[in-house]
Amino acid sequence: MMCFLQTYGGWFSRTFAAIAAVTLFASGQLRQSDAAEVFVECESFDSLGGWKLDTQFIQQMGSPYLLAHGLGKPVDDAVKQVEVSESGTYRVWVRTFDWVARWDAEGSPGKFALSIGGENLETTFGTEGKQWGWQDGGTVKLSRGETEFRLHDLTGFNGRCDCIYLTTELEATPPPTDGVLTDWRRKQLNLPAEPFERGPYDLVVVGGGYAGMASAISAARMGCRVALVQDRGVLGGNGSSEVRVWAMGNIRRGKFPRIGEIVEEFSDKATKSPGRYEEFGDDLKERVVRAEPQIDLWLHHHAFDAVVQDNKIVSVDALNTKTGQVVRMLGDRFADCTGHGWLGQFVGADSDMAPGGRMGMSNMWRWDEVDQPTEFPETPWALDLKMEDFPYPRDHHGQWFWESGFDKDAIGDAEGIRDWNLRAVFGAFNAMKNRDGASDHKNAVLTWVAYVGGPRESNRLLGDVILEQDDIVAKREFPDGCVPSTWSIDLHYPKEEFADKYPDNPFISKAVHDRRVDRMYGYPVPYRCFYSRNIDNLFMAGRNVSVTHEALGTVRVMKTCGMMGEVVGKAASICAANDCSPREVYEDHLPELLKMLDLPGKARRSTPSAPITIDPGALPRASKFGPPSGLDPAKLDGMIVDDRDAELQGDWKDGSSGRRYVGYGYRYAGNGSGATATFTFVAKDNGTYRFGLRTAPFDNRSTSAPVKLQHNDVETNHLVNYQGSEDGEFVLVTTLELEKGDTVKLIQLTDGVKGLVHLDAAQMLKQ
Repeated sequence: MMCFLQTYGGWFSRTFAAIAAVTLFASGQLRQSDAAEVFVECESFDSLGGWKLDTQFIQQMGSPYLLAHGLGKPVDDAVKQVEVSESGTYRVWVRTFDWVARWDAEGSPGKFALSIGGENLETTFGTEGKQWGWQDGGTVKLSRGETEFRLHDLTGFNGRCDCIYLTTELEATPPPTDGVLTDWRRKQLNLPAEPFERGPYDLVVVGGGYAGMASAISAARMGCRVALVQDRGVLGGNGSSEVRVWAMGNIRRGKFPRIGEIVEEFSDKATKSPGRYEEFGDDLKERVVRAEPQIDLWLHHHAFDAVVQDNKIVSVDALNTKTGQVVRMLGDRFADCTGHGWLGQFVGADSDMAPGGRMGMSNMWRWDEVDQPTEFPETPWALDLKMEDFPYPRDHHGQWFWESGFDKDAIGDAEGIRDWNLRAVFGAFNAMKNRDGASDHKNAVLTWVAYVGGPRESNRLLGDVILEQDDIVAKREFPDGCVPSTWSIDLHYPKEEFADKYPDNPFISKAVHDRRVDRMYGYPVPYRCFYSRNIDNLFMAGRNVSVTHEALGTVRVMKTCGMMGEVVGKAASICAANDCSPREVYEDHLPELLKMLDLPGKARRSTPSAPITIDPGALPRASKFGPPSGLDPAKLDGMIVDDRDAELQGDWKDGSSGRRYVGYGYRYAGNGSGATATFTFVAKDNGTYRFGLRTAPFDNRSTSAPVKLQHNDVETNHLVNYQGSEDGEFVLVTTLELEKGDTVKLIQLTDGVKGLVHLDAAQMLKQ
């Protein structure tokens, strides 16, 4: 841990300005000189053109950088006007590397050029080195004044550039800058000695995915002043338009069905994964957060360091990845929602990581077809693939199983895992366009590849409870069980049939499910998994919570992570109101927390101790099985009894085709199943009542299903023709004159039936 902190601790901002300094490094050693220098961080370019700002790997390589992610077509130039303070001849250095050289791959796909003052340098960049380093660009003559710097992509295949350094000391070599903000880089940027301070906040949330968003919103609505720190320009994490993983995990159910109402406000409704850009609602997510006056949203801010005293975090430093501003967030408590557990790592929180066999990172992709033949460049540097080497991307989607890095360093080699995935995708599309799939894909075009990786597993921060697979399967009860985990225990492994060619790092995965998780009610994950056992004011929510590798398989999906955040936010407000720690919430204030978990998502108060009010438009409280996936019985006419509330005997099968059923699905059974279903009604008033059964006229349903009706010790027998009904109708069984308080039982039978009896819901409707 100390080695990690020494390597990655300390990070400060960059400025936009190009600077003339009075220091230089000769052979990596600092000395005084009269040499003129110019230093430009590429993220400060005035126009990025088609280049993307990549902030994923700052902790590993020291900086944000620009990425030419053009899917095989060169992207538009990035341009910056730079002020040169002294005329002269300058040697040019560019920090970059050949991103496929680490695998000794043929060719250099990330080639780009640099022009300065309208002069194209002879050097082609991105062609040297297996890791980030300085590439010599030769010399250029510059005049004093404003000069244009222009990055020109040559391939569209992920060239990358961190920064540009010019010096009139032509024999000088810039030093390595692999660490986060070396002294040399800090001096070049003329950084202030101290960052700007903001706060103090009641809660500082680091990470703007589903867990971070829900933590911030939940805490703010309970009166906390909150900082939400996100290193990218959009919220949602894996559930953003950058990664496009649809949100999974059932919400609003279990012991506390109000949990999940906040997630419902911003969750995507994507129909596939990867979905379309617009399905992920980046704008909606930001609007929901910005609507909370208690939240300060810090987009484009990368948290890189923290101060801890007496087992408590005092502050977090965050770099604005666009402007270079460093902000120090002061806070009373903090929430690590980074996925990788970065904040916990900065402050020495107890943590764990599976030594091998971890779930990997996915970079999903999409292709389409146009009206005319298209071309795609040959990719000799990509993985050498034929059509048989990968699953065909049906429906034009490269899905979640394009995943690698199972036994690689999920933290230190994260960029290498992402780049391997890119080599796999480009190699597959090359097979489709230029190899044995060419005849079938003449009109195919590559339309989207995620350059932001979707990781599943890395550091897990340890709390007072470390949840295990056996706890979930056996439904072990914890007094603080609260967040319903409904995803199966879903662990990913390399898929054997596609692993032979690249056994060191397979790129296609399979999911192995332990389906003993209750998918409807959910397993209540305990609150004690959501705070650190050794850092007194650190919460966590998301995939870095206190679970084992196996238990992570169920809790890691985004809606479940979001519900963790809702709990953390409410717990933080209890801490603020009582000046207590997250652990003391469990020890001394658990009844208060559990009571708060029954509040609507749109409950709010102005301070952590103010009275609570409920916003208009608050959602109705869902049942323990969650909101109906079909038609809501409460919105139908008359008294409705769903199949879940009927008295069932025998062997009924479950079904859920379409969305015309009532409640959560339907059942069906045939002759010999011994199946019966009894619906019980009680009349509220005197009158004539119509009794009906909900139908779906599938071809295999019975045309003469037997039904028995019992009333006042009288039994009558009836037949129902499901196929003679319209989809979604209540087919008439009979009508009865009833007095207030009369009980009627409607019994569906299966003995001797031809076809299947359809069991969905029964209706008693006053005429």
